[in-house]
Amino acid sequence: MSFVNGLICRECGHEYPKQAIHVCEFCFGPLEVDYDYEKIAKNISRAKIQKRDYSIWRYKELLPIDDSPTVGTSVGYTPLIKADNLAAVLGVGELYIKNDAVCYPTLSFKDRVVSVALSKAKEFGFETVSCASTGNLANSVSALSASAGLQSYIFIPNDLEQSKIVGTTIYKTNLIEVNGHYDDVNRLCSEIAGSFGWGFVNINLRPYYAEGSKSFAYEFIEQMGWKVPQNVVIPMASGSLLTKIWKAINEFHKIGLIDSFATKVFGAQAKGCSPISTAVKNKWEIFKPQKPDTIAKSISIGNPADGYYAMKAIKDSGGWSEDVTDPEIIEGIKLLAETEGIFTETAGGVTVAVTKKLLQNNQINKNESILISITGNGLKTQEPLINEIDMPHTINANIEEFKDLYNIITNNSKEDMKKCLP
Repeated sequence: MSFVNGLICRECGHEYPKQAIHVCEFCFGPLEVDYDYEKIAKNISRAKIQKRDYSIWRYKELLPIDDSPTVGTSVGYTPLIKADNLAAVLGVGELYIKNDAVCYPTLSFKDRVVSVALSKAKEFGFETVSCASTGNLANSVSALSASAGLQSYIFIPNDLEQSKIVGTTIYKTNLIEVNGHYDDVNRLCSEIAGSFGWGFVNINLRPYYAEGSKSFAYEFIEQMGWKVPQNVVIPMASGSLLTKIWKAINEFHKIGLIDSFATKVFGAQAKGCSPISTAVKNKWEIFKPQKPDTIAKSISIGNPADGYYAMKAIKDSGGWSEDVTDPEIIEGIKLLAETEGIFTETAGGVTVAVTKKLLQNNQINKNESILISITGNGLKTQEPLINEIDMPHTINANIEEFKDLYNIITNNSKEDMKKCLP
């Protein structure tokens, strides 16, 4: 049973049938999926959801496919961690980590959106799929297209981390590096999509693809006992994830799965690529594109496609946006690892560091519940940390050498503790 009426323009409201398009031909506004929410409300319930397999498809009525999913049937339902150790450091009472650093199969939230996009691509009859990517999307499209029997072409900027390149080419995709930033890659891909007729997950399939992000929020609401945290901190690249988390919260309320909510969404960016947060902090109506210059390459989009809508969601929710420097990002990565045993990539370092900054600025109330969105795994972006972490101690296989080393380590630890005391 399909619950999708078609597509609708976010700006002028013009309606379209279900097809692989993403821009309104009347006003050039972006298209999004138009659902029959009355029909959904009659066919979904908490009890029905809880009887289903643990994947994004347990919320299938709210995802834009007509048939049963064919790609990524095991994707999603990642852990929600009550982060008491990190909460103590930050001085807050109720803190959660939604950890997509362990999302199956490529360790980022992009597996959610790609599963939806490729399931829709197969419904449309595409045999070749493609994307423009800053890394995580490249990994996910190449892996999931391989499992789905689809040919893939992946386009990336020429300065991505080596681990993300290996994590893409291993699936025998066609990987093309483009000289320039992500925005240059995306412009090229828009031309290729029009010429070759492929299914580009973040271009002509974008209205369906973006809906997969909603499952991130559906899950943490269910995992919290059908309650919504009062504050959610979200990394922003295109801005789509933030808009879809906000949409998902409102959808659950609209169809009666939650009674009420009082949630603010907060956008997090790297200072070296912060078009959305800069606009929010300056109270501009629109953002100004930037040239990226940061270690947080996975969220380095200088001209974000959903930037305007992310700004609107932040404002509508009563939230805010903030950005952090590269050294602050590294400290955020280390802090999460040292307190909660979670190794996140640079985007996660951004959300942790931004959360800390928002608390220090009293933009988040320390007495309210907070959720930090972790969207990717640190094993993918080890390069920024190589000179920022302790090197191993080296000794011979001799007990006396170890005892000497142990005394040094113990004394150093005591000195470090003294420095932390007021």
